[in-house]
This record gives sequence, structure tokens and C-alpha cells, in this order.
Amino acid sequence: MSDEIQVEGEELPHLLLVDDDATFTRVMARAMSRRGFRVSTAASAEEGYELAKRDLPDYATLDLKMEGDSGLVLLPKLLELDPEMRVVLLTGYSSIATAVEAIKRGACNYLCKPADADDVLAALLSEHANLDTLVPDNPMSVDRLQWEHIQRVLAEHEGNISATARALGMHRRTLQRKLQKRPVRR
Repeated sequence: MSDEIQVEGEELPHLLLVDDDATFTRVMARAMSRRGFRVSTAASAEEGYELAKRDLPDYATLDLKMEGDSGLVLLPKLLELDPEMRVVLLTGYSSIATAVEAIKRGACNYLCKPADADDVLAALLSEHANLDTLVPDNPMSVDRLQWEHIQRVLAEHEGNISATARALGMHRRTLQRKLQKRPVRR
């Protein structure tokens, strides 16, 4: 794979966008097409995997939280198809734990939504993820630390709420209520 986007006479690089937000996906697909990509879209991890098996992408962006499997579950499956694929994980609920987990699983980068096409392009083409930008200069609140811990344990259990609740020693419904809340500010 090359970092060049469009070379005269060659096929356009293929980008797979996997996100359950239809508006975001439509806007991003249009913007990335204008930037020289052939774009495929999927609304779920399962649909994205099937598309990738039929038409292997060079690049992919995955939403972290979707109905069904998360982007963290899809990530290693895509890299099994092509270890050279450049994958960026996108999320509206960022945490240091999920960023680190995404990079450990092979993502080339991790972006917080809202992200525009230029942000996505830069993340796809950058040599190294910069996790330092996710670490704040000021210390986190206790509530934020709890939220980060829950996100890390959830990532370790591949999004399985019941297994995460057991690992945290928490009732499943209590965990579901905590997960429905927006992340606590630092």
C-alpha cells in the first residue's frame, strides 16, 4: 500500500467506512471520494466484514460503538484479511483505555468525533498514532477515572456487558445505566 492517494492511471485506493450514523457516513463518504478514494460504507461491523471479504479495502475507519459488534471486535478481523490495511478507530465517547486498546489491536490511529475528512485523512496517512494528545495536563476527576476504568474493562471483554459487569463486581443493569451516561468531564 502506498501513502499516495491518486496516481495517474492507477486504481483509486479503497476506503471502507463502518459507522451506524447514516448522516456521518454519507457526508464522510462524499468528502473522502473528493479526496481521491473509492469508498464503500457499512452500517455494522458484520456488514463491514462481509464487504471487506468481497472487496478488500486499503484503508478503513471503524466506529467504536455500534449495534452488534464494536469496531474493536471488527479491527482484528480486518487485519487478518490484510495486515497492511490502515485502520482508524472513531468514537464519540473517547477514553484513553479504548485508544490504547485500539492501537494494541492494530489500529494505525484513533480519533474522537466530531472528526472531519481532513482529520480522518491525516490519521489514515500518519506514520504513528499520537496517544499523548489524549492524555490531559491536569489530573482526572474520580468520576472520570471510574468511567475510564469501566471503558478499559469493557474493551477487555470485547463489549460484552454481562462479562464486564461480572469483572467489575457490579450488577449488569447498574453497568448499563453508567454506560448510557455521557463521559464525565475531566
